[in-house]
Order: sequence, then C-alpha cells, then structure tokens
Amino acid sequence: MKIKANNLEINYRLEGPDDGPVAMFSNSLMSNYSMWDGQMAALTGKYRVLRYDQRGHGGTETTPGPYTIELLAEDARALLDELDIEAIHFVGLSMGGFTAQMLATLYPERVESLCLCDTACIMGPKSLWDERIDNARSGGLEALVSGTLERWFTPPFHTTGADQLEAVREMILGTGVEGYIGCAEAIRDMDICGNLAKISAPTLVLVGEGDPACTVEAAGVLHNGISQSELVIIPQAAHLPNIEQRDRFNEILVNFLNQQK
Repeated sequence: MKIKANNLEINYRLEGPDDGPVAMFSNSLMSNYSMWDGQMAALTGKYRVLRYDQRGHGGTETTPGPYTIELLAEDARALLDELDIEAIHFVGLSMGGFTAQMLATLYPERVESLCLCDTACIMGPKSLWDERIDNARSGGLEALVSGTLERWFTPPFHTTGADQLEAVREMILGTGVEGYIGCAEAIRDMDICGNLAKISAPTLVLVGEGDPACTVEAAGVLHNGISQSELVIIPQAAHLPNIEQRDRFNEILVNFLNQQK
C-alpha cells in the first residue's frame, strides 16, 4: 500500500493483529521491505508489523537529493502519524539502523525499544562512498551488485544460500540510481555518534560476526554509548544475519521484543 507522508509517497505493508504492539522494520541501502520476509512468520502472530521502503527504495517515491539521516527519520515519523500509530518497537538494519538512532533521538516518546542490526553511528571513509556513488552514476547498480553481495554474506552462504542470494541480487538491481545516490550521500556525510547518550529506549544491538561493513567493533561503539543496551553477536553471518541466520536472528529478536512492555 502507499500513503503520502512528509510530502513523500511511501510504500508500506501492515500485518498482524490490530491490537498487537507495533514493530516497525526499516530496510538497508539497496533493498526494500521484502528483506524482512523471513521474520514475518515469527512475529505476526503477536505483533502488528509495519514494514516500509525508505526514500528512493522499493516502491517509495524517489525525490531529488541530497538526503540526510534526519530526513529519513522524519519520513518514518510522518508515516507513523499518517497511520495513527503512537509508538513502536523499531527494528532497523544498516541504513535502517541509522534511521532508528535518529528517530529515537528526535522523538524518544515514539520509540518503545530499538533493535539496531548490523549498523553504526558513522560510516567512513568518505572516499569509499564517493567511489561507489561515481560507479553508480556511470554503471548503475549493476556496477555495485557483485561487491555488495560479497560483503553482505559469508563465503559459505554463497553456495548454501544460492536462492536467497538471487532474490537479494534482484532487490539490489531494482533500486534506482537516484535513490541510491541520495541515501549513499546521507550515509557518507553522517556522524550521529554524539546521539548515542541521548537514546533512552531499551536497545538490542545485533551484528553478524563476519560483517565487514558494520563491524562487531562498530556494534560495540553503539553498545557502549547507549545506556540501556545489550550486544549479541551472531556467528556464521555477515551483513544480513536476518537472512543468513534467519532462525537464530528471529529467536533473538522475538525474545527481546517479548521482554518489553
């Protein structure tokens, strides 16, 4: 479904019992809300699950850049307003985790808990992002897909998870260049580490042990900076443990959510 919020047409999906606590899921760069398909069966029996595509991704409108992490957080807040949802448990991976941190900083009353998956509070170096942006401009997302898949999954999963990798490849290639660049520029320019002490919501920091992008070290920075946080490292996983180690990821996430109000 689509709805206008923050002057943006946002693509979203809402599933689960009408009276259930709301869990909101936010996607990574170069993905869409289908990246969370593997979590739905574990959650929708109890939770009202809101998934949406971030600006410039999936079925959500692409607007001219530049974007900022603050803008992405305002998109999430505006979507909640339009759907008349007061507060949520926010689950964000990578770019979705950047959005989560900013939302919890700007609107703490809207966030009952956070799950920050394979994310960070700063992503350098800027030269790396400039190179990726240039490659996208000249060669489209086709120029980035192979390297992205190498970073997102461990080498064994490239054999055992071939079907899932193909679905992720299609998701990456379905991302528009302008939307990618707008979000990549936001990521390149962000430094939200100063926000961590302001986050008061109970927080689960989850990270794949082999993530080369948002590393275990980066997860440790989040954990050390957020007062009410716990850190869980998932073995045999890289940047998308929700896909690579779906069952373990779901178990950890559901246990955390069930401990909240």
